[in-house]
Amino acid sequence: MTSTASAMRADLLDPATIAALGRIEVTARWVVDGFMTGLHRSPRKGFSVEFAEYRPYQPGDDLRYVDWKIAARSDRWVVKQFEEETNLRATVVLDVSRSMDWTGASARLTKRAYAERLTAALALLLLRQRDAVGLIRFDATVRSAVPPRARHGQWRRLMAALEEGGAGLASSAAPALNQAARLIQRRGLVVLVSDLLLDANEAMQSLRGLRAAGHDVAVLHIADPAELELEGAGEALFHDPESQLEVPASAADVRAAYQRTVEEVIEEWRSRCASIGAGYTLVRTDQPFGIPLRQAFAARQQLP
Repeated sequence: MTSTASAMRADLLDPATIAALGRIEVTARWVVDGFMTGLHRSPRKGFSVEFAEYRPYQPGDDLRYVDWKIAARSDRWVVKQFEEETNLRATVVLDVSRSMDWTGASARLTKRAYAERLTAALALLLLRQRDAVGLIRFDATVRSAVPPRARHGQWRRLMAALEEGGAGLASSAAPALNQAARLIQRRGLVVLVSDLLLDANEAMQSLRGLRAAGHDVAVLHIADPAELELEGAGEALFHDPESQLEVPASAADVRAAYQRTVEEVIEEWRSRCASIGAGYTLVRTDQPFGIPLRQAFAARQQLP
């Protein structure tokens, strides 16, 4: 990182600036390091209670965790590994559909690039709090699913999943949200990160099911400023990247009606989420990552 950037908290920098300084996992660490300045850390220290898997014995391993029954039966020395007792299990459900691969200005990140970095930062922040974190990526179908874990190596699994393909023409959140419910065996946190250009009724039904099962839900609505304000002037061809619909119109002629519609959609999402006890946050892609990160993490801090 440059000396100018390092003199400031990365979570408060312009998102495009911080993204240009390194790969997703690198910038996520810088963002989280800045965010965690003064943040109260979890009092739990990773006391292990749940058996996870075996691994080969290595010199120096604590002999208390050698499985002596296996050693006597097969002359093979293995060590029991345990999952940390975690505060909660969280799953981030990330939209990677075609509409997310858009930006209204070359100086801004696409919605997907912004959402991926926000997802990485949120996942790392939760892992540092000793929480188990998983990831589900979706467009028209579920593209990848990483079950929530807190043990060593989970960060690498999450970063590998973020690099997988996607960007299908449509987006359907319900299958991904339903899979998130199956991956969390006890009360947890589900964070939906999407531009919400999808079937709202279908998504709300799944979100309502998550709440009924006792899970906390946070919706991060990713939006480019140009989507909210209809930037530009003159004649334009408006193109939907998912439906492929194209409509010619003058931006000046439709701006007022467009902005009213956007405000109504945002208010509808906010009120419907509130009605089921889910959090809703509008996230602009020109906002520093620390702003939505703080809002999302507030849901985690409220959990017992």
